[in-house]
Order: sequence, then C-alpha cells, then structure tokens
Amino acid sequence: QVQLAESGGGLVQTGGSLRLSCAAPELTFSVYAVGWFRQAPGQEREFVAAVSRSGINTHYADSVKGRFTISKHSSKNAVYLEMNSLKPEDTAVYWCAAANSPISSYYGTGPDDYGYWGQGTQVTVSS
Repeated sequence: QVQLAESGGGLVQTGGSLRLSCAAPELTFSVYAVGWFRQAPGQEREFVAAVSRSGINTHYADSVKGRFTISKHSSKNAVYLEMNSLKPEDTAVYWCAAANSPISSYYGTGPDDYGYWGQGTQVTVSS
C-alpha cells in the first residue's frame, strides 16, 4: 500500500504561519496531481488546495485563497502547503493525497479524485 507522509503540523497563534510537507518515497510526484484536504472536529473533510501533475496549475478553496500556497518541488519529490495568516478556523487535521493522471494540467478537488493518502497532520491555531 503506497503511503504519503505529511509533516510540519503543530500549534501556532492566530496570524502565524506553518509549512506542511508531503513526501512519498514510492511515488514520483512529477506524474501525480497532489491535493491537500482538511477535516475539523464534527465537520466533513474539505478541499484546501491542489496542484497539477505539471506543477503549473493550482486551485484553492475560497476560504484559503490569498493565504495558502501549494507548490511542487520535483527535485525533492515533495509538495508543500505554505499557510500564512492562520485563523482559528484553520484548525483541522490536514491530509495530502495523490492522483495519477495522464493529463499534465489535471487536478482534482474532491476526495474521490485521489487514490493515495497520508495519515494526516494536526494543525491547531490558537486565538
């Protein structure tokens, strides 16, 4: 079973920043679209951001647009989610997920679009 590994979560104050990392030793991210999702207690898992196989196309949820940046680094075979101006409502477990696609510009925005997932990392933003 291919697993992704998230890291970089933690506790931060409102207005602070964190950078989440997603690694997958068994995958080559250059041929996968990668997305980030999150789930807060009592809520459904929601889309946060995605980057296409090419690394050129990105998409963000309205709630994080302008604050979060997703990027893919082929040389490190990693995907990052830079989170700035964090708010208490950003508190959640964050997962990265990968989807194999022959289309370089493809990215998915729903959990069912992705076949490989990590275990998640907790992000807590204190007020």
